[in-house]
Amino acid sequence: MHLLALVFLISATLVALIYGVQLLLMAFRTSVLWGLGYIFVPFVALIFVAMHWDETKEPFLRGLLAIPLYLLGGALLPHMNI
Repeated sequence: MHLLALVFLISATLVALIYGVQLLLMAFRTSVLWGLGYIFVPFVALIFVAMHWDETKEPFLRGLLAIPLYLLGGALLPHMNI
C-alpha cells in the first residue's frame, strides 16, 4: 500500500506542476504584470483564470485532477501513532 500511495502522490504532484506551469506561462504571455501578479499576489491566479476562461479552461480543469489523486494517496498512507 505504501508504494501505491507514493505513486498517487507523485502523480498528483506532476499533474499539478505541469498544468500550474502551463497556466503561469499563459499569464506571462498575456502580460508581465499578470505573470508577476500570478506568482506574488494571492488570488490573482483565480482572477486570471476567470477573466481568461476560454483560454485557461482546459489546463485549469485538468489541473484539478490532482485533487482526487492527492486524496487517494493520502488515504492510502499509513497512520502514524505518536
